[in-house]
Amino acid sequence: MVDKGVYVLIIHLEQNHKIAVGALDEIEFEPGFYLYIGSAQNGLEHRINRHLRDEKKKQWHIDYLLEYGEVIGVKVKEGDSKEECLLAEKIERFTEKIQDFGSSDCTCDSHLFYHPYNMSKVKEKLKNLDLKDY
Repeated sequence: MVDKGVYVLIIHLEQNHKIAVGALDEIEFEPGFYLYIGSAQNGLEHRINRHLRDEKKKQWHIDYLLEYGEVIGVKVKEGDSKEECLLAEKIERFTEKIQDFGSSDCTCDSHLFYHPYNMSKVKEKLKNLDLKDY
């Protein structure tokens, strides 16, 4: 397992939820699949395992969504923090962005992306991004 890199959480949300997300206020989330891009420059496995735990203090935007959604897959790629924004740019091409989500420490519009119920198409697109299963 790489210690430094980027990851994509693949999250399934079964029904509509209006969620208060920290400083972002309330966001309406529709059923479907969400892709969250993050990075860890020291302790990638620890960061991912934290996201997968049920009990945790809410520290990042994604913590609020994970109360309602289920992580159904995780992809990883070795790289530095700029790789996170490059990956977000590529994923935005085949999904819808959730404005300002998870990108408060960079210039990206978002690090969370939505795709309605067509996971096979999403998985096919992710194959082209040089990501490995976690």
